[in-house]
Amino acid sequence: MLCLQELRIQADQMLSPEHQPPPAYAAVQADAEKRGYSGTAVWSKLPVLGQGIGCAFEDADREGRVAWMDLLDDGRPVRIYSMYFPSGSSGDARQAAKERFLDHIGDWLQPHLDRGEAVAVCGDVNIAHTEQDIHNPKGNAKNSGFLPHERDWMTGFLGRGWVDVFRQQNPEAATWSWWSNRGQARALDRGWRIDYILASPALAARAKGCSITGREPAVSDHCAVNARFA
Repeated sequence: MLCLQELRIQADQMLSPEHQPPPAYAAVQADAEKRGYSGTAVWSKLPVLGQGIGCAFEDADREGRVAWMDLLDDGRPVRIYSMYFPSGSSGDARQAAKERFLDHIGDWLQPHLDRGEAVAVCGDVNIAHTEQDIHNPKGNAKNSGFLPHERDWMTGFLGRGWVDVFRQQNPEAATWSWWSNRGQARALDRGWRIDYILASPALAARAKGCSITGREPAVSDHCAVNARFA
């Protein structure tokens, strides 16, 4: 299965065959009201029990930031979210929007943990959690995505029980998932790890590996995070 973020293309624009999910996949897509902006999707080859969009937060739902599927994996239900957290890098207003989303999303997801469900939150969180997750922690200490209170939010989110599967499987790795388009950041490998697979304990216990695809081919300023579960 595949989770996508920042699609920037709406479902009604995806008319040509190369824009369609492969025939073997079911798909659900959350579009932003604004054309050419945001958007998330989940594609699955596993049996689909249900699907939907949104997170009961109007600002985020207008921007198509959450899509989800309930899947049947070897007879066991699994909820998969594709999420695109807001970025605050463009100014104070967007930083405030990001923080409102952060205030909402942890509590909104909490019932999954309370019920002991197998769930994964996959996507661009726009936060590098620790100094191990960014190429220049001191130089970025005042930049959105690595602000102390954002990192504290991530610590608190994981403290609820969510597991950073890449870090669980690769405790010593310094590997990035995003590079700025400025200053030859990708060529020089000056990146951030801001893309995550965050699993509930019930699903994290089944993790058998997690990797981040390398810098090439550069089809995006991000690269893929891949996980396997038994």
